[in-house]
Amino acid sequence: MTRMIPMTALAVMLTTAAQAETLRFGYAQNATPTVEAMQTFADLVSEKTGGEVTVQFFPDGQLGGEREMVEMVQGGALDVTKVSGGLLESFAPVYGVFPMPYLFNDQDHFYAVMDDGAIMDPIYQSTADLGFLGLTYYNSGARNFYTSTTPIESVEDLAGLKIRVLQSPTAIRMTELLGATPVAMGQAEVYTSLQQGVLDGAENNEFALTIARHAEVAKHYSYDGHTRIPDILLIGTATMDRLSEEHRTAVTEASAESTAFHKTVWDAAVEAAATEAREQFDVQFYEPDLAPFREAVAPMYDELDETNSAVVDQIRAAGGA
Repeated sequence: MTRMIPMTALAVMLTTAAQAETLRFGYAQNATPTVEAMQTFADLVSEKTGGEVTVQFFPDGQLGGEREMVEMVQGGALDVTKVSGGLLESFAPVYGVFPMPYLFNDQDHFYAVMDDGAIMDPIYQSTADLGFLGLTYYNSGARNFYTSTTPIESVEDLAGLKIRVLQSPTAIRMTELLGATPVAMGQAEVYTSLQQGVLDGAENNEFALTIARHAEVAKHYSYDGHTRIPDILLIGTATMDRLSEEHRTAVTEASAESTAFHKTVWDAAVEAAATEAREQFDVQFYEPDLAPFREAVAPMYDELDETNSAVVDQIRAAGGA
């Protein structure tokens, strides 16, 4: 005998099925704190929606590089991704402020700016017409030069070196002003390029030495601290549009709380990465005089358009400048 399902129960089942959402989240290789923060985001989304919205991860570049994953979000093949704010400059010019050298005084200034909705909300919304929005940010530390050849102890040491940079016009311009030859390429290609001498060096935070194993082929790391470029958590506009109001709120809250978590684990992880690079890979660390570096890249601020110059003014004001 066929069991009949009461209409009220059937309605509940159909409603639940209709509300169920799986957010496809792709990302490149990342340091442990950022991976943990993204998992925290996923856990919180599920918790806040009672399991009606879940996150499926495609980690470690399974789907390609960061640019490819942004394009997949635009096309609807992915719902969420996390990429460098420097890469986003090629999608929305306003993101070009973040690769500007010596923009932030220190990490406290960085956090003050990134947590300021008056500054960040218009930036997050600037790509709405392109098919994606910013949800939140994660600290990616200070970017520094590291090399497999000569150590960078002065600006002059960069002269003629082939340095991997982000796929960002601003990062390229900065490296040119410092006297090096910029080579824009994806992170996955850097190790082999350093190993084969295609590159003399690169620039990134300490995790590039350990997570990406660059310390095996680059033994000189210089704390010039030229940029602090945030990682940006992105979601497709089509994805947000199809979520219910309650689910949109849950996703937004979860993203902010994942950033708060990230702050609690970041500093200790950076120190651990530097210690590992020094003790296990024999990487040498240097602290050059920063004044000549700042002077060399100063013309970049005169080259900014009116819009980005105004954003830089906001950022500097937040740092007490």
